This record gives sequence, structure tokens and C-alpha cells, in this order.
Amino acid sequence: MRRFALPGAVLLALGGCTGGVQGKPGAAGLRDGLFPKLGNGGYDVEHYSLALDYDPARHHLTGSVTLTARATRDLSAFNLDFTGMDVTSATVGGERADADRAGDELTLRPADEIEKGAEFRTTVAYSGTPKTVTDQDDSHEGWLRTADGALALGEPAGSMAWFPSNNHPSDKATYDIKITVPRELKAVSNGELKSAVTAGGRTTFTWHTGEPMASYLATVVIGAYDVKESKTPSGLPVYTAVEAKLDSAAKKETADVVGRLPEIVEWAKENFGPYPFSSTGVIIAPEGSAEYALETQNRPVVPADQLTTETLAHELAHQWFGDSVTPKRWKDMWLNEGFATYAEWLWSEDHDGKSAQAHFDEAYAKPDDDNVWAFPPAEPPSAAVISDEPVYQRGAMVVHQIRRAVGDDTFYDIVRGWTKEHRHANASTEDFTRFVEEESGKDLTDLWDTWLYGDGKPKSP
Repeated sequence: MRRFALPGAVLLALGGCTGGVQGKPGAAGLRDGLFPKLGNGGYDVEHYSLALDYDPARHHLTGSVTLTARATRDLSAFNLDFTGMDVTSATVGGERADADRAGDELTLRPADEIEKGAEFRTTVAYSGTPKTVTDQDDSHEGWLRTADGALALGEPAGSMAWFPSNNHPSDKATYDIKITVPRELKAVSNGELKSAVTAGGRTTFTWHTGEPMASYLATVVIGAYDVKESKTPSGLPVYTAVEAKLDSAAKKETADVVGRLPEIVEWAKENFGPYPFSSTGVIIAPEGSAEYALETQNRPVVPADQLTTETLAHELAHQWFGDSVTPKRWKDMWLNEGFATYAEWLWSEDHDGKSAQAHFDEAYAKPDDDNVWAFPPAEPPSAAVISDEPVYQRGAMVVHQIRRAVGDDTFYDIVRGWTKEHRHANASTEDFTRFVEEESGKDLTDLWDTWLYGDGKPKSP
């Protein structure tokens, strides 16, 4: 454990705190079944305001984050998830706070307790070399260095490598993110670009996300990018940023796929309901910059060497499934990936490719010992396998079985009703199964027991 004490008392008068409050420290970790140490108890974050300054040549990040939060219990102390870099100052209510570092936990202790229901503001300043986080499945996230900049990705834990947060999908918040970089580079994030101001050879880009966002969906991408702004046929703003150093053949292939983004969004709206955010787009990152594409909110990140129309359809479908309707726990991730994978099947079906039934049959034909049958989609046994085939492919098979059980008209009513009912909120597997049965009027216990929770390959499709 490393401890630093910052001089000066902490005075927190928000919410009318009095000597009668008997607070306790907020929990360090939400005891998520797969990631028990992620997230923190005792408060709910309403807004993050980040100011970042990155020097690619030195691979050095200077940052500060201000959280506006509300206490959900009387608090004597509370935690933020944060790994790497050095904390240079911390305040609560505008006054300096004592802080402890232990592993990936940053504990802040105000001199006066915070009363349940009180809104409070915390600012943490930090600097250093941001970390790349290795997941339990050996993939990499956090702050990923590129040839001329960086790529920040957060699923499931990597956001804590570049800003202190309540790093669990159950605590969504709005964001303002400012990023200062050398003037020859771009800095792209979530939401809408509010300004880009150049001074002293550096440019500060200011981004605003007005809809709630889980911390793992926040992103910052820095580098040489070709930026284009346009609108979909229905008037939705589109912001795309494409790695500028692609060769001519790759540029043409990329432009062809990215050019279909408005079409994909309009198609998805018809199937899944109104688009949940105030803008859309995509970031095409350098080849090899990450091992995966990610559904970062309203602007997915896709490495150039992984871009296909199907991948873009998958990541854009996530804007409904995962980004707007966000899982309560990481074990509910099949709701994200099963629907996004099924969106690929639907896109194929609607655009002269294989039908969703053909995709299902192809998946079901895999032998009993294939990895797709390794565990039930709703019961991943460990954090190391939440990105494995049972969550994606078998998750999509669950969705298809629902469609077969209730019929197309009811199925699409359920899908659009689900995204409306839980828009910008969190939902669990139990919420979903209950919703499907209520909307369809059917008892689907056998379907859930066999396809969602059952072990091994079901005996019949």
C-alpha cells in the first residue's frame, strides 16, 4: 500500500451534513460475480468531467477528473477504481482530501461525513505513463499506444487505466472530455465535438456526451485521422474518423464500408426502435492497434484490419444492446453480444445473404465438444470466457429461438419494446426473460432452461 496525505482539512457541507451522521466507508467493489473488485458502493456518479493532456513522444498523460455524485448511504470514505499513474492531488467539496492507494483502489476520506442523498463533487489530478491492462483472456485494453498517438478502450476494466471512476456498468453517467494533443493530431471521443482550439502548438478538443454512458464505453483516440461529418437520411449527425495512413487499397475498402454506415443505422432503427443517441459514427483505428472492435458509445472503434460490413453492423447494433440498454452485471453480457451477433444474421437475411435460420443451423451443426457448447450463455463460469462463443454465438441462438417461439411480428414488438422500456438504463437476464414472457403471453421456461441456462448441446434445435 502507498499512502499520501494532502495537507488541509476537508470541509463538506453538501446535503446539510451534521455531527449526527454515522457514516461508514463505501464498499471497495460491488461483488460482481465475474469482477468482484470493479465498481464501488455508497454513491452514484451523475457526471464526469475529464481534462487530459497527452504527449505521444514521451507517452505521458496528465489528467484530472471531476465527478459529480450522490451518496446512496452515509459515507465516511469512498473508493474510485484507478490503476497506474501518480495521483498528485485530490479534493472533495473543493477542499483537499486524504487519499490511499492500494492496488487498483483509490480511497478518498473527507474530514466530515457525507450524508445519504447529498450531492458531492470530487476532483482527482494525476499524471504519468498510462497502463495497458491485460485481461484474464489475455487481450489488451486500457491505454494502447499507437505509432503516433493512443487508443483508450475500456471493456471490461480498462477505463481505470486513464481516469478514476466507479468502473462498473451499473453506474452510468454523462461525460465532458477535453483532450489536448500536438496540433498535427486529432483527438476523438464519445458524443459531440463542441470545440477544437489551437494554441501554443497544441489543440484542445472538447467532447460532450449528454446521454448516460457506462465507463467501459468511454473512449479517447489520438492520432492522424481523416475526419468527415455528414448526416443520415433522417438527419442524424454522423462523425467518422479514419486512420489517415492507410494505403490506397485499404483506404478504398474502408471508405466503401464506412460509406454504408448511414444505411446500417436506418436499417437498425426499423428493427430495433429509435436510435438512442444524439449522433452516430465510427472510428477506424490503425491496423493492429487492438485485437478486437468495441462498441464505444455512439462511435464504435474498429481497427482497420478488422473492418467488414458485418462487423460494423454488429458494433452499431450494440448502440441499442449494451450501450443504451446496459447490463446490470457482467454475467448479463450475452444480452449485448447475443443481440449484436443476431443483428449480423438479420443484416445478412435482409441483404441477400444467408437467412438467420441458416446461420442458426450452421451453429447448431457444430459437434458436441465444440466450444460453442462449453457453458450456458447466461452463466459464464469466469471472467476469462465472457468473450467466448457461448456468449456470442449461442447467445444469438437464444434470440433466434425466441423469434421461432413467438413469431416474427411479436418478436420485433418485443425487441423494440425492450429497447424502449430500458432506454439509457440497466437490465438483467431476469428482467429480459420476464419481459419476453409478459409481452408474448407465453411460458418459455423450457426455452430458457435448454438454451439460456442448459449445459451442453441441446438435443434438438
